Amino acid sequence: MIDRLEDIVKRYNELSQELTKPEVLNDYNKMKKLSKEHSDLEEIVNKYLKYQQIDLEISGAKEMINDPELSQLASDEIEKLQEQKREITKELELLLIPKDEHDDKNIIMEIRGAAGGDEGNIFAGDLFDMYRKYAEHQGWKIEILNEERSEAGGFSLISFMIKGDNVYSKLKYESGAHRVQRVPITETQGRVHTSTATVLVMPEVEEVDDTLDMNEVRVDITRSSGCGGQGVNTTDSAVRLTHIPTGIVVYSQTERSQIKNKEKAIKILQARLYDLKLQEQEKKVGEERRSKIGTGDRSEKIRTYNYPQNRVTDHRIGFTINTLDKVMQGDIDKIINALIAEDQKRKLAGM
Repeated sequence: MIDRLEDIVKRYNELSQELTKPEVLNDYNKMKKLSKEHSDLEEIVNKYLKYQQIDLEISGAKEMINDPELSQLASDEIEKLQEQKREITKELELLLIPKDEHDDKNIIMEIRGAAGGDEGNIFAGDLFDMYRKYAEHQGWKIEILNEERSEAGGFSLISFMIKGDNVYSKLKYESGAHRVQRVPITETQGRVHTSTATVLVMPEVEEVDDTLDMNEVRVDITRSSGCGGQGVNTTDSAVRLTHIPTGIVVYSQTERSQIKNKEKAIKILQARLYDLKLQEQEKKVGEERRSKIGTGDRSEKIRTYNYPQNRVTDHRIGFTINTLDKVMQGDIDKIINALIAEDQKRKLAGM
């Protein structure tokens, strides 16, 4: 660990020098890239400096251990410093875990009603409300990219972007099938039904990530459709994009402007293609994907929301809490923190 930390300090100092050079200051892209790397290393360097300071203080206290008058004081000080050293070592181990390059990105999330017909769509709407409220708690902003409302309530599909600090780092574990167990509104005999909605979380594609060739995309302009409402079915403003090489189709109709709908559809398509590229890369690695918390596959059942028992269970890590009512109000921090902790544990074991 010390060797790795010394290499990081060396790199940090090199970057500090680079960032003062005129040729770097005058190159925006290079400046941005080096500044981000410098910023990413800063916390580790500062923590390591603190670790070194504690080591020096332990050495100083050990020199006093043989002095009869200071022996007990030195012994107590060494014990206190050793505990601090153990704590800071744990913190450094976590900081040295390879960082996901997408953690600080915004996300595009897609939620679809799946098994259960109307109830699956209603649950998709409930999940959207849950993530919307969580985003509000975090100070994040939501932008709807596309929505297909269900006549019974909820959505057969809703796509939206969440913008803020480190959004992907917290919501990247949400991809998969979410299962609800409850008595639907339409159930007359009080029987509990099981329905599902699927969630897909994708990092926003930045310009440098953009590999979309519009020559490979078919653009169709159609009339907006939906469950009613002002502006629906009145203009040919909805945009459907088909990526010919992969067959991926995306649709946007939330705006009255055809141009704005096309911009939103392109954002969704870029994210879908980038997500596909990431999955292909992970499949090549193989072992890394198996060690992840969930594969991100929509068919993978990741969580159950049981209304009669007020219970939420995340099946990937065997985590259960009996506060479903609060979870559906956006209080999902305990679930997310448990997933992050397990992910860190697995990565430390792999290291």
